[in-house]
Amino acid sequence: MTDIRRDEDSRIPGPLRLIDERSVAFRAAVAAAPDLDARVPTCPDWTLLDLVHHLGTVHRRWAAVVAVGPADSRATTAASEAPREREALLAWSAESTQQLLGALREFGPDRGCWTWWGDSQSPQTSGAVARHQVQEVTVHTYDAQITLGDPRPLPEEAALDGVEESLVTCCATTSAWPHEPAVVDYHAAEGRSWRVELSAAGARSTRLSATTAGESPADASARATAGELVLFLYSRVPVDSVKLEGDRRLFDQLFAWDPGA
Repeated sequence: MTDIRRDEDSRIPGPLRLIDERSVAFRAAVAAAPDLDARVPTCPDWTLLDLVHHLGTVHRRWAAVVAVGPADSRATTAASEAPREREALLAWSAESTQQLLGALREFGPDRGCWTWWGDSQSPQTSGAVARHQVQEVTVHTYDAQITLGDPRPLPEEAALDGVEESLVTCCATTSAWPHEPAVVDYHAAEGRSWRVELSAAGARSTRLSATTAGESPADASARATAGELVLFLYSRVPVDSVKLEGDRRLFDQLFAWDPGA
C-alpha cells in the first residue's frame, strides 16, 4: 500500500497542458450548442451560459489566489462581467483560462497559496491548484458535451489522476467519520486501485499496489474505467454506471457526508 503524500509524486505530467486542452474542448462544445439557455443535465440549476460563467470565474479566481501566494486569507478578485453574446462569451472564457495558465506558469508549482482543502492530503500549493483545475475543467467539459447530447470519454491521462486527486483533495480529511469505521476501494479498469479508510481520525486515501490490492478485503468497492470513476465521484453518472460490491450504503454515506458541517 502506497501512501498518497503531499509531494511531487502526486502531480500529473503536464497539468497546464491538460487545462489548456480541456478548456479548448469545453469552448468547442459551447460553440456547437444550438442554445446557450439549454439546461445542463448534470447541473440542473444551470444553463450552458451559467456553466461558462462559472468556469471562467473559477479560472480568474484561482489565478488571483496563486498570484497572492501564501496569504492568511483567500484572495479576492474584482467582478468580471461575462458577456452573453456567444462570440464575446467564448473570448472572455479563453481570456479567463489564459489568466489561470499565466499565473501558474509565472509562479511555478511549489508556490504556497490559500486553498479550501487545508486538512486534506493535497498540499496548499499552486501545483495542487493546477492539479485540481485539470479535474474542474475536465468534468465541466463533460457537462457541456452532455448538454449537446454528445458526451465524450474523459481523456485517460486526466481520468487516471482524477480518481486519486478527488480522493486526496475532496475526500481525505481529519474530520471524524460519523459512522462505523470502514474501508472503501476504487478499482480502475486501467490497472490502478485506491483505498479510503474511514474512522474517527477522518478519511485517508492510499494507492494500492498490484501485490497489496487483494491482501485485505474492503467493506465496499467500486469498479469501472478511470473516467467512469471520476464521473461517479463527482455525481455525474448514476450509481449503476459502475460495478459496486460489498456494502453499497457506504457510498450513500460518503456522498452525503459534509466534513465541514
